[in-house]
Order: sequence, then C-alpha cells, then structure tokens
Amino acid sequence: MFQELVYVLSGLGILFYVFMTWNFEYWKKRKVPGPPPRFLLGNLPSFITQKEFVAYEVDRLYKEFKNRYGFIGFLNARSPNVLIINPELVKEVLIKNFRSFSDNTFASFTDKESDPIFGRNPFMLKGTEWKEKRAEITPAFTVSRIKTMYPVVEDVCSVMKQYIQRENKKNPKGFDAKELSAKFTTDVVSNCIFGLDAGSFTKEKAIIREMGKELFTPNWRILVYFFILTVFPAVRHIYKMPFVPKNVEQFFVKIMKDAIAFRKKSNLDRFDYLHYLLELKEKKNLNELDMVAHAVTFFIDGFETSSIALSFALYEIANNKNVQEKLRNEIRDTLAKHGKITHDVVSEMPYLDQVFMESLRLYPPAAILAKLVTETTELKLSDGDYRTIEKGMEVFIPVYSLQRDSEYFDQPDSFIPERFDQENGGVKAFRDKGVFLPFGDGPRICLGQRFALAQVKAAIVSLVKDFDISVNPKTKVPLVFDPKQFLIYPLDGIWLDFKEL
Repeated sequence: MFQELVYVLSGLGILFYVFMTWNFEYWKKRKVPGPPPRFLLGNLPSFITQKEFVAYEVDRLYKEFKNRYGFIGFLNARSPNVLIINPELVKEVLIKNFRSFSDNTFASFTDKESDPIFGRNPFMLKGTEWKEKRAEITPAFTVSRIKTMYPVVEDVCSVMKQYIQRENKKNPKGFDAKELSAKFTTDVVSNCIFGLDAGSFTKEKAIIREMGKELFTPNWRILVYFFILTVFPAVRHIYKMPFVPKNVEQFFVKIMKDAIAFRKKSNLDRFDYLHYLLELKEKKNLNELDMVAHAVTFFIDGFETSSIALSFALYEIANNKNVQEKLRNEIRDTLAKHGKITHDVVSEMPYLDQVFMESLRLYPPAAILAKLVTETTELKLSDGDYRTIEKGMEVFIPVYSLQRDSEYFDQPDSFIPERFDQENGGVKAFRDKGVFLPFGDGPRICLGQRFALAQVKAAIVSLVKDFDISVNPKTKVPLVFDPKQFLIYPLDGIWLDFKEL
C-alpha cells in the first residue's frame, strides 16, 4: 500500500513538473530571446514570492536586453509573456497598432457578472464596449467642468491646511505624506461625485476613506487567485473573482442612491460630476449599477493614483530645497500678478508643471502597463526581423524602466524639473519618443488625467505657499517600493514635516 502511494505521488510529481516546465522552450522554439525561466517562478518570481517590487525585476530584464532587441519573451510562472524594450514598439502597441492590443490585461480577470462595479469600469471593459462607456463619461472631464469643480478643490486645500496646523500644535511628529494625500483626494472626489463632505480631515475614521482603503488593499483571496492564474491561466475563462468586496459595493450603491435623492429633493444646481451623471442617466437610461460604476471610476482615477502622485511630489519638493524655493517664488509672483490662484492660473505655471511631471517620471503610479494581444500580430525583434505574437498573449510595457533610462533622461535618478522646460521640448518631446507614460498613451490614455493634474497641482500650490516642507527622519531613504502592491507605494511610508511660514 505504501509503495503504491509512493508510485502515485511520484507520478503526480513528474506530471506536475512536466506541466510547469512545458513552456520553457516556448520562446526558444520561436527564436525569440529571453532569460532562462526558473521552475515554479518563471522570470518574475516576485509575482508569487512578493519579496521585491515587480518593477525592479522587470527593470533588470530591460537593462539586460536593451539595445539588442525590440522585445523579449519571458515566462510569468509558466505563462509566456512579452516585454517591450524599444520605445518605438511602445508606440506601436499603444497607438499605431492599437487594434491588436486594445484590451488591458485586467479585463480578462473580471466581468460585469462577477464584479458589477469594476466590471463596468472602462479600464476593465473589452472589445468595443470600453469605447462606448468611455465616450459616455469623457465629457465629464472637460476643462469647463473641471473649472466649475475647482472651488471644491480650493475648499479642501483650506481644510487640509487647518488640519496640518491643528496636528502640529497637538503633536508635531510629522505627517505620512501618502495618508495626508489620500485624505485630500478622498475629500475632493467625494464632494465632486456625491456632493458630500467625506470628513477625512475632521473625523477620526471617515467612512469613505476607510472604504477607499479597502478598495485598494489586496486581500489573501485576490493574491491566491492571481497565483493560480499565473500557473493555470485557463482558470480565468472558468471563474472570475470579484475585486470589489460586497460590503464596499453595497456602500457605494447606497451612497449613490442617497446622493441622487438629496440632489433631487434639494434642487441644488451644481455643475459637478453628479450633475453630469444625472443628465447621462436621463439620456442613456442608465441603471443603478451603471451610475455607481461611473462614480467609482471617477473615485478610483481621482483618489488613489492622484494621492500616490501627490505624496511623491511632496517628498521630492521636501528633499530638494532649491526646487521648493524656486516653486514658492513662482507661486508668490503669480499671486502678486493675478491676486488669486484659479484653475486657469495654475494651468499656466510652468515650473509647477515641470515639478509635477518630473515627479511622475520618477514615480509613475503604474510602473508597468499590461496589455492583451487581441489580434495575432507581428512585432519587430530587430532590423528586418519580425516575430508573430499570438492572440491572448500578455504584453508588458516597462514604464518605470523607460522613465529612468539614461539614454532618454540625463541623470535619470536625479530630480531635475527643468528637463521638462518648454525650451527643451517639454513633456511632448518625451511622450513623442514613447518614453514618458505616467498616464499611458493612445486611445486608452488615463481618462481622468486632467482632473488629477488640477487637484494635485492645487494641493502643491496650497502647501508650498504656506509651509516649509522637509523630510522627517522617520522616512527611510532611499525609498523602496512595497513588493505587495501593484501600484507604486513607498514601503514604511513617506514622512514629512510642515513648518508654517
């Protein structure tokens, strides 16, 4: 009996080994270069072990094969993937041959049935549906609408200043920049979406802030699901896991219902995002979940990635006193000229824009873009040499690596806002080369980038104008990114001091 059990287990072990190594020669057979994979872990072990931020592993592959090939093949566990190396191929994937790469990888992980909220997000939708849903809400992010919402941003800036003053008097121990930034963006988007004050700066535990945390905190079920998908990709066709917890879904459904009821009852005429959704509801006959999904789309775009971007910008401003002083002088000169900082005025502050763009270069919230091959196509491996990339393959674009490459950016690890000066071609020069992608590019470029820029710049102006910002000793330098997160999060936080001027 024991001997039979040993035979069975040995047989299963052999079968498992064969299964896990079946694709080890996949790229070699197709004459595509790439690193030798490791058993179980493939070429990106941190996807499974979470010992290191994945973008660091991708960066090593990028540097190893750069200037030799346009792309390489690698394995994520046992799944063949493509890593783009050449910026020209970045433009090919995101813009020129967009039809062959039109879906985001996350689109294959969920759907509207399993996840009613995320599944309706334009970022997640596939085929032509993403275009239809994106077209529905794009008008909500026009410059004119953002201008009408700007007074809300200014009010939250004022509340944030008062919060910092109170906390400094009570216990001047420094501020976690990520949490401070998240409180700010939560209050802004909650007011613009639902017409209510989230109270992040006034309540000990603001419910919307807590729900925002839960929305972006990976739980063990999701981590296990992703592990299973790396080993058995076909599972995604059988089972889709909801990424939004049921209690979070129910919370946003209720808050949307309450917001609509209050807006109708009060006859309040605000030209905000909720106003636009109500107009859209009448035109398109949207159902309840569509309304909530559009609201959460704005919440995600305006809350999490914006708070990440703001926290790193504040860190670099604190860490570079010459930059901070130059920026403060621009703010003061602008105030002296215009008397008030409005949306239009902020949009015309060149050094402010350079500072924020340089921060986004060093710390793009999404360090890697992942696209699905929607039509079998060809990619240029080297001059005159092309390879077929099959439908269903995942293609990785190494945003972090491209934006820290010394070939494209002089002193790439240094904070030099002047590199984005218009005299040097500004942002456009780098974007046209395919090496500056904090918002992505092409037809699926970040939908909320205008609003994100508006609220983050307003926060920077407000804080730099009124406070001398410095790095608190609790901040561990150099910054290391949290290996358990997909977006860029600083491990152990960014701690800053704010001294009132």
